[in-house]
Formats: sequence, C-alpha cells, structure tokens
Amino acid sequence: MTALICGSVAYDTIMVFQDRFKNHILPEQVHILNVSFLVPELRREYGGCAGNIAYNLKLLGADPLPMATVGKDFTPYAQWLGYCGINQDFIKVLGDSYTAQAYITTDMDDNQITAFHPGAMSFSHLNRVPTDCGIRIGIVAPDGKDGMVQHAAQFAEAGIPFIFDPGQGMPMFDGQELLSFVELATWVTLNDYEAQLMQDRTGLAPEELAQRVEALIVTKGAQGSLIYANGIRHEIPPAKPTAVLDPTGCGDAYRAGLIYGLLEEFDWPTIGRIASLMGAIKVETFGTQNHSFTLHAFKERYRESFGCELPDRI
Repeated sequence: MTALICGSVAYDTIMVFQDRFKNHILPEQVHILNVSFLVPELRREYGGCAGNIAYNLKLLGADPLPMATVGKDFTPYAQWLGYCGINQDFIKVLGDSYTAQAYITTDMDDNQITAFHPGAMSFSHLNRVPTDCGIRIGIVAPDGKDGMVQHAAQFAEAGIPFIFDPGQGMPMFDGQELLSFVELATWVTLNDYEAQLMQDRTGLAPEELAQRVEALIVTKGAQGSLIYANGIRHEIPPAKPTAVLDPTGCGDAYRAGLIYGLLEEFDWPTIGRIASLMGAIKVETFGTQNHSFTLHAFKERYRESFGCELPDRI
C-alpha cells in the first residue's frame, strides 16, 4: 500500500516561557517592541507535514513515500526516518540550504510566537511526482507554493487520486487558485477555520465544495469531524484521549488515518473514526513523532472509543 506524501519536512524547536506574554508586552509600545524571554524548557522535534503524515502511516502498517526538499542539516532527521523504516528515495537534499525550521515559544496561556524559516522547502518544485512506483494515493500538503501547484497537476496528469490539504499554506492562494486545486483533487481536507476561509475566498459553502470532489473532510478538534460524500454528511465522533498534552501534529495524524482508510477501501464512517483515533493518540504525547502503538492496541482503542469492531483488514 503505497502513498506519496508531498509536503514539508522540518525541525520544530519548541520553547516554553514560564510566564505570560501579556505581562511583558505593552500594547501601547508594540511599535518599538524589543523584548527577551527566558525559556528554560526547550525541545527539538522532527516535524513538517510530510514527515508527520509518513510517521503516522508507518505506525498503521502502510508504506509511505514522503517527498520533500531538505537542507544540509538533514542528517539527524534522515537517521530517525531510517530508524522508523520510512523510505527516503524522494527526499531531495539541497546542499546550499537549511531544512525548514519552526521556532515556537509558548507561554502559560498557550499563546505562541512562531518564527518559520522555509529554507529548502521553497524549492519543493524541484521534485516531480513519480509515475513508476505503484503509487495508489497521494496528498498535496503544505509545502512551497510552486511545489504544491506542480505536484497537484502532476498527480492529475498521472491519474493518481490525491487529497488536497492546504493547511497553513492556504494564505498563499487566492480563490481562483484554490478552486484550481479543487478541480484537480479527488478529496479535500480542511479544519473548521480553513473551511471558513475557503468559503470566503471561493464563495462555495462546504456542501457546494463537496459536490466538486468525491469527499470533503472538515475537522473540528474536540468536536469530531464532518465528512461530506455522495450527498451524505457523516458526523464523525471524536475519540477521547487519555490526556491532552500537545495538539501540534494532530491534523497530520488525522490525515494519515484518512489515507490509510482510503488505501484499505473502508467506508467513510470507518475512515473518519480511524482518523479521529489517530488524532487522539497523538494529542496524548508531546511532539509530533513520539507516540507509538501496536496494531492490536489500536484495534482495542477503536472498539473502546466507538463501541464497534474495526474490520479485520487492519
């Protein structure tokens, strides 16, 4: 079961400020802002949409192929992917760039200040969607703008069904550009904020957008998710996590569940529940690639969460 995951690969440097930004930033002085925060807690995590989705798909027993452009500092991440058994054939290393980096400072109110350096991600268009690797499904996740545009067109030209997941890349595109992605895609997935932004930019309500693809998936965090498919709106219940520690990467875990369910050709209620449970498992652990489970344990969690058995194909 091969899926091509087009998207970013990045390092996430996460720092915790043990106070509140509002106590140190004076609103009337923001035009001359010059502040420094002491951050005694720091973690460096492996991240990026392609890396995160591939990691979660591997946990489910699939064979993901992440496709991304990375920089000269990629070696530790490459070693981690190797340890996880994730194929790196379509990860291109650019020797004169750094891998994308996110520097995130979080305060005690869970407010965040983030600086993002795209680095090698800006050259994602240098990769092309392969047509000779038995790829059954693809996804165009947040990445360099040119890369997202070209990879969507390449999937469509090759006849490979794919998910369009604009995510945090949505501000790069106007309404017509977003509609162009929708016309090429087989499925579209958004969170509730992105769904509203999509409607504002395209003029299409979710029900109208869903008529242009095989399915539209809208996640709503702790309230579950909605899947519009074949004129039916499926309400997917949330899976209850044992703890809520870190929501970063939950969307990527959810999308891995979608891809897995599509590869296995489950029905939409089952696909949505697999995805929901993946998000719940992720939120229980700090970082985007630190959680793990056995397939037996996943099936048990599925039964406990939804009161029904997961089909034996997992």
